[in-house]
Amino acid sequence: MTTGPTSTDRWTTLDFGPPQSDLTEPDSSVLVDYVSGDRVAVITLNRPHADNAITTEMGARLTDVVETIAVHPAVRVVILTGAGDKAFSVGSDLRQRKNMTKEDWLRQRQDFDRTLYTVRQLRKPIFAAVNGIAYGGGSELAQSTDFIIAADTATFGQPEAMLGLAAGGGSPVFLPRLLPPGKALQMLMTGDPVTAREAHRLGMVNEIYAQAELIDEAHRIAEKIASNSPTAVQAVKRAVQLGQGQPTEQAIAIMMEAHWRSAVHPDRVEGIGAFNERREPTFQDPDY
Repeated sequence: MTTGPTSTDRWTTLDFGPPQSDLTEPDSSVLVDYVSGDRVAVITLNRPHADNAITTEMGARLTDVVETIAVHPAVRVVILTGAGDKAFSVGSDLRQRKNMTKEDWLRQRQDFDRTLYTVRQLRKPIFAAVNGIAYGGGSELAQSTDFIIAADTATFGQPEAMLGLAAGGGSPVFLPRLLPPGKALQMLMTGDPVTAREAHRLGMVNEIYAQAELIDEAHRIAEKIASNSPTAVQAVKRAVQLGQGQPTEQAIAIMMEAHWRSAVHPDRVEGIGAFNERREPTFQDPDY
């Protein structure tokens, strides 16, 4: 006996659905703006009509943008956010994936792996200003940055298991480091999202703001970072990244290598001189 499809409330907690197929795509799915004399780069995921779902083309564009920023010496900090009021990103575009062959899927997976790796390996500080829902690969993209601030309307979720997938963009690695491991497993196993306030309480999100204030606050944080020595900022980022999970003395050795290099850098002379003269320091662009 054949039965028809039954209605379900399974997807209602996710607060999004497949995008309409007849909507016009923007000229660019990822925007980049350079502000403050190019010291701050703002990357905006720009498919608001589709909740900033990531297509193959959008992933490739994001990789290209981040790689370009990586070799732009003037850029000292990067803000990553989403267009619109509803979503940061709901992850991979499931409408595009619906009719993919296995080979298409695996190729896209390789492309997305490169995107996330490029974000994680960026020497410059990069943080996410999560303006709305961040699900699946969108949440994992935010987790791949150095830290997260969020609008008070934001939510974070990993619904992959609901779709028959094991999460593969980093959340099984990063969520247990950002959250209590049991809470991370609950999110990964149930697909249930958490609010920005809960994520903040548990330590996943650094700060939360009213949505209308989020980008201004992101710029404030970025300007503070950009005003510091970019060589020193990048050095401590690298010390933290390389020292994670290492035995204590090995982590301290990594830290001290960064410290001693900064001690003989011109920025150290400039910074201490500015402190004693009670003026703003003028730090050089980083030398690689």
